[in-house]
Amino acid sequence: MNSRERILTTLNHQEPDRVPLDLGSVQVTGIHAVAYRALREALALPPEEIALCDTIQQLAAPSEDLLERLGVDTRGLFPLNSHNWNVVEEEAGEYWMYHDEWGITHRRPYPDGLYYSILDVPLPGPEVTAADIERLPWPDMADPRRIDGLRERAEAQRAAGRAVVIKDPFAGIFEMAQRIVGMQELLMMMATDPVPAEALFDKMIELKLAFWEMALPRLGDVVDVVTYADDYGTQQSQLISPRMFRQMLKPRIQMLFSRIKTLAPHTRQFFHSCGNVRPIIPDYIEIGAEILNPIHVRAAGMEPVALKRDFGSSIVFWGGGVDTQEVLPYGTPEQVKDDVRRNIEALAPGGGYVFTTVHNIQADAPAANLVALYEAFSEYGAYAGQPQEVQL
Repeated sequence: MNSRERILTTLNHQEPDRVPLDLGSVQVTGIHAVAYRALREALALPPEEIALCDTIQQLAAPSEDLLERLGVDTRGLFPLNSHNWNVVEEEAGEYWMYHDEWGITHRRPYPDGLYYSILDVPLPGPEVTAADIERLPWPDMADPRRIDGLRERAEAQRAAGRAVVIKDPFAGIFEMAQRIVGMQELLMMMATDPVPAEALFDKMIELKLAFWEMALPRLGDVVDVVTYADDYGTQQSQLISPRMFRQMLKPRIQMLFSRIKTLAPHTRQFFHSCGNVRPIIPDYIEIGAEILNPIHVRAAGMEPVALKRDFGSSIVFWGGGVDTQEVLPYGTPEQVKDDVRRNIEALAPGGGYVFTTVHNIQADAPAANLVALYEAFSEYGAYAGQPQEVQL
């Protein structure tokens, strides 16, 4: 069974020979450049100049030698966007500064800060109107340069028997709207003056549709999974009420997913949403999400056993292999292995599970724990009666 067959089998809620493995196919299953360098060294792979697939998060684009060594089944397509295209970093005292195509200013500590955070947004303040939103100079998401070279990469990976995942061109409509006006301002708009908030969501959908209408006719036949990333959960509950999600966001996302499915009917829709999203998982399923990422095992309501019991027949779980908040950075190698075993035992039976960490592997993950992570996957990832082929 090759990697693509393995992924497709599990997406059909059947058990392949082993649990499929993802690392770095999308910007939420990746590895920070610092941790990537440490993992390569621990695996005795030669040092290399690290390419970034996401400058804002400082995520490495893993090389083929490491992906093959670990037995990773997925390969990602990263359209050109504000995280990896025309990124000009400027020294500004204690920070690197970067002004992106949306008009957002980012900064990270100089000289070796671990990631960027937002400093200024293009439409700050509480008095933003729908007219202000319309007048803002928006990026051209239909620019075909954004997918230059991606078809050739996808065809090569398909020929090699791997599953191909294409990244959403920018953050989800709720998250990206926060980056345009500020998180606090958006939440206040949604509660007290929804007209500009909804105008902003409509603009985000318009831009996403412009991208997919351009990209999927060119790429859809060589892509297996299409991603969407929009955070609604916190450690304890949700950022907005389920009622507000259903009124203001759900219909728009459903329209987007429906159009993607029309353009590329065979692809599977991947929905990333951090934190406790349990109350709205049925809504995700209803609007066409076929894959849920991550399984935020440390958040309230996201216990793997209960999620598998309640939703395992309706949606594929992608992630949750090890806790990236506490266990991976601060636990012992033995604790990492125990966590991997528990999560695989909870999520893998019957298929419908792709293994990766809860979220990106950050710079503070010790090399010994990273090795333990993949050793544990190799030990526990095979289905009953099947040999495990991946050996570190």
